[in-house]
Amino acid sequence: MNRLLRLYRPFLDRWPLVALLASAAMLAIAHGFETFGHLPPCNLCLKQREVYWVAGTVAVVALIALRTPWAARTRTLFNGLLGLIFLFGAGLAFFHAGVEWHWWPGPTTCTSTGSGATAAGLDALLRGEKINPPACDKALWVFLGLSMAGWNCLISLKLAILSIWAARRRPA
Repeated sequence: MNRLLRLYRPFLDRWPLVALLASAAMLAIAHGFETFGHLPPCNLCLKQREVYWVAGTVAVVALIALRTPWAARTRTLFNGLLGLIFLFGAGLAFFHAGVEWHWWPGPTTCTSTGSGATAAGLDALLRGEKINPPACDKALWVFLGLSMAGWNCLISLKLAILSIWAARRRPA
């Protein structure tokens, strides 16, 4: 356990910064899949991105608060809040993965048969036709048996655990 603590200590001592960088990285990866992988996000994918925007915002506020005289009091509060945000994100990603694997039904706004935003689809939209957003119940990308939502669940869960660990320990 001491070896593990020594490995994570530099990250835990600077957790709001690490959380901000992790959130930015996850948003950049999602944007990369969308832009370069041509994998348009469904409604649940976009909701999962919102979690990282919220976590990044809280991390920025935490970084500012850590420069104030109340740093000792706010450190635990902000790290715990980040833990709750990432835990919510893990739950949302787990729900999305379950929808993709047809374990339970998804929202009615998210189970269309659309293929996403394409040039032809945008042209049709400009002509006044209706286009369907991508379906939440189809995994567009799978790696090692997990969809993007599955991987997001694991990453969010790890970030939640590390946030709570950072909240519970005293800084060096």
